[in-house]
Amino acid sequence: MSKKINSQEFNDEVLDSDEIVLVDFYADWCGPCRMLAPIMDEISEQHKVFKVNVDEEEELAYKYGIMSIPCVISFKDKKEYKRFVGLASKDTILELLK
Repeated sequence: MSKKINSQEFNDEVLDSDEIVLVDFYADWCGPCRMLAPIMDEISEQHKVFKVNVDEEEELAYKYGIMSIPCVISFKDKKEYKRFVGLASKDTILELLK
């Protein structure tokens, strides 16, 4: 299951990771976000996946230019690597790790 993190945990969990990390920027009220959640949970069984609630972590959402949700960003070597906005298939999300 993907873990929800806040801005204080973001550096340690995401930016300081030695592997590629997926971050799902979402909101509880967002229908497509709820549809994407089971896919992200499935991916989290084999990869590092975190969730950031944009309503609770507005500063992080602003910092990474989140304009639409769901927005999944992969991070590698302390910076954004790839991004996908909108509802996506598992295969599309896995492409963010390559």
